[in-house]
This record gives sequence, C-alpha cells and structure tokens, in this order.
Amino acid sequence: MLSDEAWRELRDQGAYRNFRERSVMLRQGSAGTHLLALTEGLAKVVCREPCGVVTWLAFRGPGDLLGEVSVFSGTPRTAEVVALTPCTAVVLEAERFRRFIEQRGLVMDLMRQALSRLRESDAHRTELLTLPLVVRLARALLRLAELTMSGTEAGVVRLTGLSQEEIAQATGVTRNAVITGLQRLRESGAVETARKVIVIKDMAVLRDWATADPKSRFA
Repeated sequence: MLSDEAWRELRDQGAYRNFRERSVMLRQGSAGTHLLALTEGLAKVVCREPCGVVTWLAFRGPGDLLGEVSVFSGTPRTAEVVALTPCTAVVLEAERFRRFIEQRGLVMDLMRQALSRLRESDAHRTELLTLPLVVRLARALLRLAELTMSGTEAGVVRLTGLSQEEIAQATGVTRNAVITGLQRLRESGAVETARKVIVIKDMAVLRDWATADPKSRFA
C-alpha cells in the first residue's frame, strides 16, 4: 500500500469514475492503457480460462491499485476486475502514472506491493490444499471485512453483493459446501446470512474460526 500522502497525490492525477455493481472494471485481454485507484467499494479479480473456467484470484477494496501490472509490463491484462458493489475509482493514464511514481521515488514501494500480492496468492493456494473449509471461509470473510472497514474495528460488518458461487470460487469448494460452512458460522453466532448478504455479528468469534487448529473443536 502507498502512504496516505502518496495516495492523496495519486488521486489528483486522474478523473473519478463510478462503476455499477457487477460491471467489468478492467477486462482481461485488453491493453494496459490505464489503471484504476479504487476509492470506494469492493471488487474481485478473476481469470477466465479459454475452457470457460473462472479462477478467483483476490478481493480488492479502497486503497488498492487495479491493473498496474499490465501498465508496467506493456502486456495485455491477464485478469478481469469486476465490481462486487458499486465502486468509485480514479482512472490513471499509463504514462502519467509511470511518470508520477518515478518522480516521487515510489517504484520500490510498488514492487514491494507486487511481491506482497504474490505471497498472498501463494498463501491462498496453500490454504486451499491444507485448511478445512470453515477455516478458509472465515479467513475469506475476514479479508472482506477488513476491506470494508478500511482499518477500523467497528462491530457489525455488512457484506453485500457476494454470491455463494463467488464464495465457493474464493474458497475452492462447491456451493453446497459453502452452504454447510455458513451454517456452522451462523450456529456459532459469528454471522447472519440472507440473499447476497452476510452480516458479521461477532468478529472475535470469526477470528477464532479463522485461526483454529484443524484438530480443535472448530474443525
């Protein structure tokens, strides 16, 4: 993440644009002519395979850059960004963005961010292979809650716009398995659910699930 000062300066480099829920913010295969600085809302990053399979890569929230890899590499975008909720972002033209970060000495900061995202992706793949479903599910919900709260420790967190199919993609299981996992979280008092709405009622309980040893009572 860029510093607060750098982020404020960066937002002044482009124009704000609003994206409707479920709209494509950046399309896979398109040229890296620009990137987005997300200021409001939640988005998902996915990769669409030629066979039609959609692979979930990450959630993104306020303070995240979207599409910077293709801007730096000059190659077509390898993933698609879709708005999960109504989003607002600053559209940054590629050359102006490159000039901005070079003049302010931010290249290393962005390289560290890219490495952090690679580690995040590697850790996620490890989780899919080693952790029980309910632990993975709790960790995914915590990540979304952190993005929604923007660093605050507010009590109840309401997550909207997320389907059970998308949760299944993020946790590497079937939709039916997600239903079962959410049921366990509901019974523990951690969450409440409705259609495309998950309300996190108790962050402490959800963190217990997310950090649980597979052999513990949460397994």
